[in-house]
Amino acid sequence: MTVVLDAHGLTMLAKSRVRLEELRRRGEWPAVLPAVVLTECLTGDHRRDYHENRVLRTCDVKPVDEPLARSAALLRSQVVARRAPSAVDAIVVALADFVGGATVLSSDPADLRALARHTVHRVDVAPA
Repeated sequence: MTVVLDAHGLTMLAKSRVRLEELRRRGEWPAVLPAVVLTECLTGDHRRDYHENRVLRTCDVKPVDEPLARSAALLRSQVVARRAPSAVDAIVVALADFVGGATVLSSDPADLRALARHTVHRVDVAPA
């Protein structure tokens, strides 16, 4: 199963070598994430971003192209809620759908699960 990370998922894995090793042992690594996630979890200071960059070196960071952005926009528009999920969350779930289904690791699952209900492929959301 492919693992897709959101910003919370990346940050949590950067803090937990045990969880990262568990994913590797189960053959669920490397993870995939859209490049826009870096905007949410990095500061631009390599000293403060050390742990996240250590994990990112082993990930597959994907660009956000027009088809992915359009898919994310459609997902966002299909969620009926008090407030629309964030664009970045929609891109994360759209990427999980684009890779044929995946598990998204996050510490903030509510919006991601709402988006995942509208995907073509199965997208699960699990704690990071």
